[in-house]
Amino acid sequence: MENASGNTVHIPGTVHLVDLLGTLNAKHATGGQKDIVLIPAPSADPDDPLNWSPSRKALSTACMGIYTLMVGIASAAIYSVLEPISEDTGLSLADLNQGTGFMFLFFGWGCLVWQPLALQYGKRPIYLLSMIATLATQIWAPYTKTNGQWLANKMVQGFVGAPIESLCEISVTDVYFTHERGRYIGLYALLLAGSNYFAPIIAGFINDGQGWKWVLYWCAIFCGIGFVFLFFFMEETNYVRHTTGTPPVTPGVLIPTPPSDSEKASPIPSSAGYYHAPAYKQKTYLDKIKLFQKADLQKSNQLVGMMTRPLKFATFPVIAYAGFSYGSNLVWFNVLNATASLILGGTYDFSPSMVGLSYVSPLIGVALAAAYTGWVGDWFVIRKARKKQGFMESEHRLWLFAPSLVLVPFGLILWGVGAAQKVHWFGPVFAMGVIAMTNTFGIQLSIAYAIDSYRALSGEAIITVILIRNTMSFAIGYGITPWVTDMGLQNCFITAAFVGLAQVLTVGAMIKWGKRLREKSVGRYAKYVEEMTRSGMLH
Repeated sequence: MENASGNTVHIPGTVHLVDLLGTLNAKHATGGQKDIVLIPAPSADPDDPLNWSPSRKALSTACMGIYTLMVGIASAAIYSVLEPISEDTGLSLADLNQGTGFMFLFFGWGCLVWQPLALQYGKRPIYLLSMIATLATQIWAPYTKTNGQWLANKMVQGFVGAPIESLCEISVTDVYFTHERGRYIGLYALLLAGSNYFAPIIAGFINDGQGWKWVLYWCAIFCGIGFVFLFFFMEETNYVRHTTGTPPVTPGVLIPTPPSDSEKASPIPSSAGYYHAPAYKQKTYLDKIKLFQKADLQKSNQLVGMMTRPLKFATFPVIAYAGFSYGSNLVWFNVLNATASLILGGTYDFSPSMVGLSYVSPLIGVALAAAYTGWVGDWFVIRKARKKQGFMESEHRLWLFAPSLVLVPFGLILWGVGAAQKVHWFGPVFAMGVIAMTNTFGIQLSIAYAIDSYRALSGEAIITVILIRNTMSFAIGYGITPWVTDMGLQNCFITAAFVGLAQVLTVGAMIKWGKRLREKSVGRYAKYVEEMTRSGMLH
């Protein structure tokens, strides 16, 4: 694409991923993927997270995963023990559900505070603070006696746990290249959704053996273990870049990226498979686990801009769509949880522990979906790029939503209509796995689409996605109970199936017109990138 001056303009989300002719003077992957261009282009610094050794990257990913798992379990453990909590505290199920609704609302809007702080001062201190604060909310919760106290506890839990929603994805993009990012965002989706389905399983049995209060105490213990692990092993992934690392490209035009002077001097092989200069002093272990890194403390304060830009990014159609896609898929997760006790406990007379055990089905669905969107997704995107003269478009990942056209309406009908018709209990339990699978599609593919489209803005754009998603989630929390009560299970879920199908069909519009929308955003995108580059906040 060219502007009025005839200069090549970079369309965000369009990258030269595969060097089919071997003519690009750019850094490439190693092994069996030597024709894959490394995007973003790493610096010559061995402490640049993109240059880390495989084991160093694996440890960073493990820390992100442990954080996601521990905070995720704490957020969902009460799903299968709401009735014992209600009986013991006198709080109604409506009060308890209202609390969890507010918790998820604050999980979203809390990102407006924690994400800028993490990008400004470091992700490591925010992860640690979030973990220890979540621990405190779990110790506090058993002592709540009134609806006001319960609501306050859930709001605080949502606020301090908000980094789980938007920070983990950016930690992945800090460490991994475009061609391998999908599998690790898929891992994040597995742990995020999986923790929400795993927690009710163990909670049911803890309640049977020790009482509902110990469900929360064990969540606190898990957070304590996670905090210790992160304190000793989590490394900061913030790295100040002064370029997006993505050379401007136009289909059919090869634009080489010349090596910097430091890369030309005294080259030595690095673990990432390319060359860098030995002029950098590598960090010691104690340097790596400092609470704050010197580079983050030296940056000019940009908190106000980072807190306001995500609201402006909602005017980018691609970012807004990613939020809608994520939210509309998560809606069915909320519907599932809101009706699980009604259907499994009421229609099928399952005990609380058996309701919890039924969540094994969603766990299996989540694992299958994560493998599909992650490993298969990365393979698909590379294959698609090879067929497009080596160029990848961010819309390529959206093709992976194709199974949802069948699975979303099928899962909803089997769950609601199947229960209304009293089919064998295996039907609804199987439907739980199908719904969980489509939910995980929505998590991974929506996030990946936003990041692939606007990589340089992703640290803040992801907040926009989460705000839209969690606001939708909060709204459905108020609507699902009267929806089921007024229409009945069968009519409610037939309607839901058509709504779900209509939502999935919107993917076709983005596949067709998404690139055109990205082209129209070039000017505004460039303005924000320049603004962030000047302030040293480009990651």
